[in-house]
Amino acid sequence: MNAPLRAARVATFVYFSLCGTLMGTWVVNIPAIEERVGISHATLGGLLVLLGLGAFVGMQVAGRLTDSLGARVVVPATGVLCSAALVLPGLPHDPWTLAGALMVFGFCNGCLDVSMNAHAVHVEKAYGRPVMSAFHATFSVGGVLAALVGAATASAGQSPAVGMAAMGALGIVIALVSARALLPAAPTVAASAVATPPVEAASSAGEAASTGKKGKTGKAGQASAAARRGTSGRIWVLAALALMVMLCEGAANDWSALHLKDVLGAPASTAAFAYGTFAATMTIGRLLADRLVARFGSMAILRYGAATAAVGIAIVTVSPWMWAAFAGWALFGLGLSGCVPQLFSAAGHADPAAAGANVSRVAGLGYVGMLAGPAVIGWLTHFTALNHTFVLLILLCAITAVAAGVLRTDSDRTRRTRRTRRARRTRELAHGSR
Repeated sequence: MNAPLRAARVATFVYFSLCGTLMGTWVVNIPAIEERVGISHATLGGLLVLLGLGAFVGMQVAGRLTDSLGARVVVPATGVLCSAALVLPGLPHDPWTLAGALMVFGFCNGCLDVSMNAHAVHVEKAYGRPVMSAFHATFSVGGVLAALVGAATASAGQSPAVGMAAMGALGIVIALVSARALLPAAPTVAASAVATPPVEAASSAGEAASTGKKGKTGKAGQASAAARRGTSGRIWVLAALALMVMLCEGAANDWSALHLKDVLGAPASTAAFAYGTFAATMTIGRLLADRLVARFGSMAILRYGAATAAVGIAIVTVSPWMWAAFAGWALFGLGLSGCVPQLFSAAGHADPAAAGANVSRVAGLGYVGMLAGPAVIGWLTHFTALNHTFVLLILLCAITAVAAGVLRTDSDRTRRTRRTRRARRTRELAHGSR
């Protein structure tokens, strides 16, 4: 593996961590900003929709710019813009100005998010093996760093604007320094040839094997079309599950700190660690998920991960103790950490000929859930206490756990058959010994 490619991977880690840190800095300052502006939870929920709308628009703009100009240009540019925009939500004293600041920050964050992911795809293709999960883990690391810095600035009595401006200035420097290590617009031909991803290699082999068999092409094409129609319903089930899981993630991102502050009466410096705890366990889970999938299968990771998340948020909902709330947010993050990657992976493998379209459907609906989560919780606070609104998250996690069978594969069936045979053999031996 050549040095430029390794440097590009390190730079991608840096940008993912930067993006997580910038967003996390906003998240941990939400309670203080809400109090200074003088808005209710319900109003805040509506303002968060504007942040999501700005991010969605930014993603569409940055996607086209990345295709035309290349990630090497767009990633550092959007990194600088997002860092500079971070201070904006910390300045307003009225809801209207805050609304505009959140739209601008959301737009810049969406631009950085989509461009760095586009570059991560280039790096993964050049490496010839999965590395995307590790990049997303460093995004969570950025959230943890933001929680630590946010707690320190709150303890020191600094206003949100000061801490956010300092973090933004540091982000500008990091974005500029890391730019030179990024790959060109696409991996070089040599790198791609040396490190072709397994799925692409299998596809190429299939095309080569089909040469000389044109008499069977029509039937094969018809069978392939029928298979794609058969998987269409499964793809939308995966998309619906992604919406539910990412709605839970979005709710935790924006309401975890407020839960400790408003429901349990924690000071702002302590409340910031609720999001940090969630982000930390999310990171640990993402780092471990690939190995666990290899051993137990993706269906088990989704089912037991969602069940664990349901238990965690149930603890948060009913517990009057701060230590139990931290434990609940930790379980919630750990349980959710491996869910979304399994859904994306299943969508990509459902039909190799339409992998991009299928993943875009699942990811797109999941992003809607991520945007909707904070707003839905904010709206529900019109009718009940904040912690009681988390019952919705319990239900969504439970539904996801029950529906995890959609990820069942042949390897899962083989694994289940082996367990059944071992159990039968054990019973027979026990019976014979009697």
